[in-house]
Amino acid sequence: MGRSWEGAVELTVTVDSSPVRALAYPALVGAPVVGDAVLLNTTALSLGLGTGGYALVVALPDRLPPDPDVLDGPGHMVKGRYTPQQVTVLGVDEQDSPHHSLLASDVTLDGMPVVVADLHSALPAILAGIGPGRRVVYVMTDGGALPLWFSRSVATLRSAGLLAGTVTVGQSFGGDLEAVTLHTGLLAARHVLAADIAVVAQGPGNLGTGTPWGFSGVAVGEAVNAVSVLGGRPIGSLRISSGDARERHLGVSHHSLTAYGRVALAPADLVVPSPLPEPSAGRIEGQLAGLPDRHRLVRVDITGLDEALRALPVKLSSMGRGLDEDRVYFDAAAAGGRHAASLL
Repeated sequence: MGRSWEGAVELTVTVDSSPVRALAYPALVGAPVVGDAVLLNTTALSLGLGTGGYALVVALPDRLPPDPDVLDGPGHMVKGRYTPQQVTVLGVDEQDSPHHSLLASDVTLDGMPVVVADLHSALPAILAGIGPGRRVVYVMTDGGALPLWFSRSVATLRSAGLLAGTVTVGQSFGGDLEAVTLHTGLLAARHVLAADIAVVAQGPGNLGTGTPWGFSGVAVGEAVNAVSVLGGRPIGSLRISSGDARERHLGVSHHSLTAYGRVALAPADLVVPSPLPEPSAGRIEGQLAGLPDRHRLVRVDITGLDEALRALPVKLSSMGRGLDEDRVYFDAAAAGGRHAASLL
């Protein structure tokens, strides 16, 4: 047995006489103990996925957990639908929820700042920029990992008091609250969890194909639209890199340029860290100049953010690069958080 955090436990499993690192979600498969036989899904290991470097425990076949009493609840919302491990949860917006009448009324986000980010790795840096004293709720979309429990960062950030709560929307699950859509998830963050600021991002694991539209981060633009229609203040955290060797991600990533430039039809505050690093500054400014006029470019001074980023209780890493390898990526996310906090 290895490390454990809220919702997950690491295992070392012997497969063909070789040790394999595995991850189990006790809420789904039961609590494994030393000596258990396990049924594994080894897809992530076989593909060499950086984020998902675990085999995943599908079942403990010799010691199955009790069948859940799904008919008596609580909850009748199914997520991971029509897969062998579909789960039944109590949705904050379903009829059996004590919050159903609230979410059935004409509530809005009341101008709440909502920071929208492409990658899960931006979340800690955004929180560093927001700083202490604000109630921040993470709304996790289903573009990456579906179980929120996969994120050790979220568990650590919550323990450190940097996150007040979590909402999982769409097919994702495992948050403090479950919601059918991003829209009801945002409203629940505001009115049920009393968020001052919400952060919207996919779970760990990003899917991209190198095509203009084939990447999970396209949902960032849709999130901007959702925040706007609900009466919130959308804040776009730009994905910027000076260390990515791929041309399409150097400077402002094509993910951000497409999501904000072509998918987000509502205006947003797009936050630019100031100063930008040399020699990338010229390239970045040229890319930003091509964004639609409906958005507002907000220059945020990053003075003092280095200390906040280094004080985080989690390791900063994106695409295998840490703070010192790709500083502008984390500066951009932290600047988004700083701007959100300035609006309160």
